Amino acid sequence: MDPRSTAQDVHRCDLCETAIVHSYCDFCHVNLCKPCVVDHISDGYQKHAIVPFMERRSTLVYPKCETHPHKNCELQCEDCNNIFVCSSCTASKQHKGHNFVEVTEVYNAKKEVLKKDIKELENHISPTYEKITLELEQTLANLDVGYEKITATMSKQGEEWHREIDIVINKMKTEISEIKVQHREILQKHLNEIKQIQSVIKQSLLAIREIEKSAEISPTTEYSSRISEFSKIPPTVQVSLPTFIPKPVNREKLYSLFGQITPLSTATEDNISLLNQPNNSVRKLLDEPELVTTIQTGHKQLYSVTCLNEGIIWTSGRPNEIKCFNSKSSLLQTIRTKSGYCPFDIAVDSDGYLLYSEWLTGTVNSVQNGQTEELITLQGWVPSNLCVTSTGDLLATMFSVGFIQSKVVRYSGSSEKRTIQFDDEGKPLYSGNSNTKYITENRNHDICVADYGAGAVVVVNRGGRLRWRYTGHPSVTKKNHLNPLV
Repeated sequence: MDPRSTAQDVHRCDLCETAIVHSYCDFCHVNLCKPCVVDHISDGYQKHAIVPFMERRSTLVYPKCETHPHKNCELQCEDCNNIFVCSSCTASKQHKGHNFVEVTEVYNAKKEVLKKDIKELENHISPTYEKITLELEQTLANLDVGYEKITATMSKQGEEWHREIDIVINKMKTEISEIKVQHREILQKHLNEIKQIQSVIKQSLLAIREIEKSAEISPTTEYSSRISEFSKIPPTVQVSLPTFIPKPVNREKLYSLFGQITPLSTATEDNISLLNQPNNSVRKLLDEPELVTTIQTGHKQLYSVTCLNEGIIWTSGRPNEIKCFNSKSSLLQTIRTKSGYCPFDIAVDSDGYLLYSEWLTGTVNSVQNGQTEELITLQGWVPSNLCVTSTGDLLATMFSVGFIQSKVVRYSGSSEKRTIQFDDEGKPLYSGNSNTKYITENRNHDICVADYGAGAVVVVNRGGRLRWRYTGHPSVTKKNHLNPLV
């Protein structure tokens, strides 16, 4: 075994390859033993930097001057894009009157930056990427399970449909059996009536024949013909069989009635830079609020208040008015909705423009420079509460026209990015009604909805996955259930 290639062997001299290393040349980056040092510097001591092996790579290697190759550049010229210069360059006409900085100062400052970057990479950035990688790997690992749940739900729905179809078929068969009994009774009754008349006719025929054979005068003269009576044939009862008219199978309609597959929602969401993460302490959250000003809005009923900063405050309420105030309580602007009704909610986007939702028109409108434009128009859904996220996206809660379903939709401008409606088990996240569902984004960028109709606060992550649902303290009775309003 080569001793130089074994992991347990000590460092050896790079020249003789046998002796134990003693020194190191910081310029040539070679290991040297004591005897080989002399040979290594034989071409000129100035060309080398011999240091003890334990202090290797400690000697600064200055760049050579391009104008004066025999000199090292120990300075940088700040007036010439920080190019490296030597002492001779500083005295030249080219750099006359320029400002210079020692290379060692720049070197040491950059070393500090390197240390900070290493610390930031090791302590924050790398762990963040590791966390993201782990989450993605877990998501991929659970992918089959998630889709198996979906297909199992479909199969369950199919079984339910088969049961219902069997119930419908059996019910129709029962109806057919009942109709057959009625049909039989009608025909049997008619048959009995005909047979009864037929019996009378036979008895009459026998009597007539007896009279015909007889020579007695009385029976013959007393005979009264019943031909006219028997000639009146009773009406024939026509009972037609019922018919089963199968309706054509509309595959597209069956597909829509069977269920709905939501499209694959793929959205790229901007992650907040780790350098810009807020460093707010719990103590700051617990500070007592400070009363800045009191604004008399003039609304008969105040519904919503929102602001982008401390300078501009928007309010909405009855009558149909949206008002803008400054921090000194001065009214700056009054807006009335297109529909003539009070907006469901208001918000201010990242550009400072007003947004408001209208239940009557099913729209979210934007007010820019006094002009109102429809930003989002919904079909079959009614927009309710609004929230502008830290990345500038719009979150909107909404309910279906039939008050059966509710969901949250994330928009970028007027483009839909993500729909949040069901949990991993396919169950609705929010109560299906028109009750207020206040929505906001917390510091972790989770989406929080105060669902008044469900008596719960529902929190999902940015991807729409349920994190937790709070319905109040366990000791609270059903009679006094949670009523989240903000």
